[in-house]
Amino acid sequence: MASTLRCACGGIDMHSHVVPENFPAYIGRTAPTDWPSMAPAQPCHRSVMIAGKNYRTVSEACWSVSRRLEDLPGMGLALQVLSPMPELLSYWMAPADAQQLLRYLNDQIASMVDAGNGQLAGLGAVPLQDMDLALRELEYVVKTLGFSGVEVGSNINGVPIGSPVFDPFFEACEALDAAVFVHAIRPAGMDRLVGPAPLQQVVGYPGEVGLAAASVITSNLLVRRPKLRLAFSHGGGTLASLLPRLQQGWGVFPALREAVQTSPVEQARRLFYDTLVFDTPTLRHLVDFFGASQLMIGTDYPFNFHDRTPVSRIEAAGFDDATAAALVRHNAERFLGTQKATSP
Repeated sequence: MASTLRCACGGIDMHSHVVPENFPAYIGRTAPTDWPSMAPAQPCHRSVMIAGKNYRTVSEACWSVSRRLEDLPGMGLALQVLSPMPELLSYWMAPADAQQLLRYLNDQIASMVDAGNGQLAGLGAVPLQDMDLALRELEYVVKTLGFSGVEVGSNINGVPIGSPVFDPFFEACEALDAAVFVHAIRPAGMDRLVGPAPLQQVVGYPGEVGLAAASVITSNLLVRRPKLRLAFSHGGGTLASLLPRLQQGWGVFPALREAVQTSPVEQARRLFYDTLVFDTPTLRHLVDFFGASQLMIGTDYPFNFHDRTPVSRIEAAGFDDATAAALVRHNAERFLGTQKATSP
């Protein structure tokens, strides 16, 4: 159904989101209280209503293919990979309700990809609160819609993504050659933040992503699933700061050495990360720390808090041509499974 990836040059944005122009009517007797809907807002905007409250007011760029395609050249992009706004992953709904909503979202993304003239690709979503339904939707997303993989949350109702309870899902992703992009969702520690609600995205998300990535390392997920392609949003969050301590602790504490089967640093350098850190020295540090082969563009388009100049930011960082090309395009091709060659 979805178009094959095809574009001759330019960057690939691995981290952009979709909100549909409308949500479907609930099929069933009584809609869940948190079933989303849309309400009118200012021109070219609509408000996402959840449980009777305005969760976020979003622009038409969330659903308008033509608007997205107009914006890509100015960002230096040739391809944008679409995934649902994280709150729509709906892990807290009853599984059958979440599956109904996610099937609609997956089909909406596929329609956008089909209309994207080869400049859009998709990552689907699955109801990970129910393994059987998640595996069924994963197969639909990959085999029927032709997506390269899925977006998942950093935790599923408080259970970190690295928990072994999700191993059947990752086993299926490996078998289907499906890439997995991990995005922060409902972060831990919100009770420790002092200030307005946007601090969830600004401060909460990086901490949450760092903990999620650490859980993948300490649970030996990539040791068990060596062919799995797994990426983390927001530059891996705080992982780059946590990792030296984790590596040192692995050498000091016998219990850690026994539990973590492979060097934490070695495992971290097999994960992928986006470049969404808004800071050139930090970007250079991540490339030095995780490797030039593991970073790829992420923008968080089309939300207000997104990187509007991702390619220019990479070009300004002073990387050599091969490294810049890897970050702008080639690493994302490897992550998506469209290029198997090793990067420089």
